Amino acid sequence: MDGPGRALRLDTRPIPEPGPGEALVRVRASSMNYHDLVNLMGLINGPWPRVPMTDGAGEIVAVGPGVEGLAVGDRVISSFHPRWRDGRPTPSGKRETPGDRSDGWLQQYRLEAADSLIPTPGHLSDAEAGTLTCAGTTAWSALEEGGVGAGDVVVTQGTGGVSLFALQLARARGATVILTSSSDEKLAVGRSLGADHLINYRTTPDWDREVRAITEGRGADLVVDIGGADTLARSVRAARMDGTVAIVGVLGGFGDAPIPVSTAMLQNVHLVGITVGSVRAHRDLCQAVAQAGCTPHVSHHFAWDDIPEAVRVMQANEHIGKIAVTIP
Repeated sequence: MDGPGRALRLDTRPIPEPGPGEALVRVRASSMNYHDLVNLMGLINGPWPRVPMTDGAGEIVAVGPGVEGLAVGDRVISSFHPRWRDGRPTPSGKRETPGDRSDGWLQQYRLEAADSLIPTPGHLSDAEAGTLTCAGTTAWSALEEGGVGAGDVVVTQGTGGVSLFALQLARARGATVILTSSSDEKLAVGRSLGADHLINYRTTPDWDREVRAITEGRGADLVVDIGGADTLARSVRAARMDGTVAIVGVLGGFGDAPIPVSTAMLQNVHLVGITVGSVRAHRDLCQAVAQAGCTPHVSHHFAWDDIPEAVRVMQANEHIGKIAVTIP
């Protein structure tokens, strides 16, 4: 990237050699997230030029001294926070995000700390696996924070990557899923992926009341909030007593969100912010995906030199689930 908001350009660099504890990955795929869109718009500060994209999948072509558990030929996936290995978040663990303040994964060869790389579920293609890093781990972390299990009720908003991952993963845990969207066509896709109840929030703007009606007044165990300022108040009202609202997106803008304080207090609602998750969370996600045989829903595939069109599709909200990017 030449600079904030400027067009991408191809660059040629030498293929690096892995040092101690490092692995060299031949990158085959990435994916477009809202986070990447914001980055490409120049809204995330960092040194320019830099290689964008937080997500990556490919195979290991070389390893440095001291690498254990991974070998040449292994298929692997990137981590969103490669320094946040496990446990609760810390400033130091979250300091590095590929594509933000350092080079990302939109390149043919990527050098990375081997212990931040995640084995790819065997049933997934690289294009599918390359969608898990940001959106998949975010959805997984939200379900973990909500303690979601069999018999619980999960509400997820829209049909973007995080929402559809949350839908599939919650269903794999035995939960009931309520999906909201402004499009009946997109809701039909959610139904095909296992959503139990569908709410069109254009025709049913008081969707929080509909959630309570579906749950016979109880509310949802977990609401995965994507909209931020536009949706957070209704998300709080849709949650059950002692339920959780996982704040995972700001699609409604970066401004302050009004919330019904008395409802949050009297209902003992837990509000928790999610910034993707740790390497361990991503590893647990991939193990669950492999066990359940989940396949990410990818509506668009683009070559790495067609990023402007991928940006247009995301800005126009034409995608359902994920936008994959292939790297030759």
